[in-house]
Amino acid sequence: MWRSASLAGLIWLAACTNDVGSAGPAETSTERLPQDEVVYFLLPDRFENADPGNDQGGLAGDRMVTGFDPTHKGFYHGGDIAGLTSRLDYIQGMGVTAIWLAPVYRNKPVQGAPGEESAGYHGYWITDFTSIDPHFGTREEFARFVNEAHARGMRVYMDIITNHTADVIQYRECPIQACAYRSRADYPYTRRGGLEGAPINDGFLGDGDRSEENFARLTNPDFAYETYVPEAERAIKTPAWLNDPIYYHNRGNTTFRGENSQMGDFAGLDDLYTEHPRVVQGMIDIYGAWIDEFGIDGYRIDTARHVNPEFWQAFVPAMQERARKRGIDHFYIFGEVYDPDPGRLARFTRVDGFPTVLDFAFQSAVFDAFIRGTGTDRLNTLFESDVVYEGGAKTAGMLPTFLGNHDMGRFAHFLIRETPGISDEELLQRTILGHAFMMFARGVPVIYYGDEQGFTGDGNDQDAREDMFPSRTASYNDNRLAGSAATTAQSNFDASHPIYRAIAQMSAIRASVPALRRGRQVVRNYVETPGLFAFSRLHEGVEVMVALNTGKTPLRANVEVEPGSAAWRSLHGSCAPAASAPASYAVEIAPFDYVVCISEPRA
Repeated sequence: MWRSASLAGLIWLAACTNDVGSAGPAETSTERLPQDEVVYFLLPDRFENADPGNDQGGLAGDRMVTGFDPTHKGFYHGGDIAGLTSRLDYIQGMGVTAIWLAPVYRNKPVQGAPGEESAGYHGYWITDFTSIDPHFGTREEFARFVNEAHARGMRVYMDIITNHTADVIQYRECPIQACAYRSRADYPYTRRGGLEGAPINDGFLGDGDRSEENFARLTNPDFAYETYVPEAERAIKTPAWLNDPIYYHNRGNTTFRGENSQMGDFAGLDDLYTEHPRVVQGMIDIYGAWIDEFGIDGYRIDTARHVNPEFWQAFVPAMQERARKRGIDHFYIFGEVYDPDPGRLARFTRVDGFPTVLDFAFQSAVFDAFIRGTGTDRLNTLFESDVVYEGGAKTAGMLPTFLGNHDMGRFAHFLIRETPGISDEELLQRTILGHAFMMFARGVPVIYYGDEQGFTGDGNDQDAREDMFPSRTASYNDNRLAGSAATTAQSNFDASHPIYRAIAQMSAIRASVPALRRGRQVVRNYVETPGLFAFSRLHEGVEVMVALNTGKTPLRANVEVEPGSAAWRSLHGSCAPAASAPASYAVEIAPFDYVVCISEPRA
């Protein structure tokens, strides 16, 4: 009998697991491939506060000095590395095998135009690239976190930035946030303040010659704007070379188009001159040292598209080699290229040399098919584009996939925004369905912290960065949560939450069946309306068929499978025990539900 599962039934189902074996991959930590991982991404400031003594980062004064104000969504709230370590049981309980944490380096506590100030709680306004931000704890606490994660077989991915530093360099001609970009053609390096200005940097040939001898002639940074650094901040950055304005583009704010996409300041953030050999080697030294000291397992690279390709062509191999020398053969590098077009994403694997990039194309397709209600043919179009990556489908299988994040917002928020009046039951069903697609399709699934507790947020950026520990932020505490009557005003580490339990079940299935991690993906069925999407994962004679229903009505359909896949069993949902005919398998799926069926070789 067709019926939509009740909320209580979904909670019961999420608490149950099928007989799928171990909850973790059979491979040891060193044997695992990137696509074997289930990644959990979090902001340490918003996760858990184990040490209130570091809430103000060792500073004294109000929030404009310390950056700490737990009532304001744009300031530090108190989460720290010790808190993260204390919650490793919770994280691992979902089947997570790798943790990606937002930057933990020392940040400028507060910056922004008057009346628009906020804090560096997110970690992307670095002043000291070599130290842990005191708001988060100490080097010893970070080492303990990495060591305890490793002891559990979990990997640690650090978030790194090479594109920019905190806003320190100022321009005399205008307030830093209002300085328009000035191009190389109008403001060449060899004229002070423009074509009509006095000659400077005699003999400098520009970026076309990247030799050290050429860049040695670049000594004056005032080619576009007259730069200065406030007296109190002249030595604020570490390593010390970062305090010299000559190592920055100094051309004004980016509009994210053309030349200025790689050379402009992000709202005043000091944009590093990544063409400069000193900057290239300096960044290699900085991030190589973190590998040397802590033995971390990978880097997520922020704002990758805003740095010139030649920098990455030097930096990425250097990090891989540094990791190999440390005995880390599995080092995982993925760049942030904020673009939904697979072709533009693929360029960074073909030209810039990235092994992988965050799969914004996947997120865009999921948004269309699972939230906006387009046809599931949109998903087929996504996967047809896998061939464009360097290495083709093999590389696509290693792309980190995600449903939402700290910049764009949460999956459940999109559902609420795009489906006014959505019921609690449907919100829960569709949130679980989105996670199921991410967990079983090709790629490396990335869970955004709080999604497993039904966090929804109010939008993007600061509105999607709620506290897991009891929040004092009013705009968070009035949010509706999926699958729960709780609020963010209380601690949200509930291992019985239906989404948490559903993800744990999915992780266990994925871990026990190599085909769902390493298998070649073949799309089987799609439609031009909300409804069926089916695909198989094929590996070493095993076929796993995943079929989802994105529509509001139940469906029955026949799915093409491998001719030898005759006997089947269920990993999730109701699966017929046998094929209907050679190469044909019948499925029945309730609205916003899915099945995972496995056919193994005959004995």
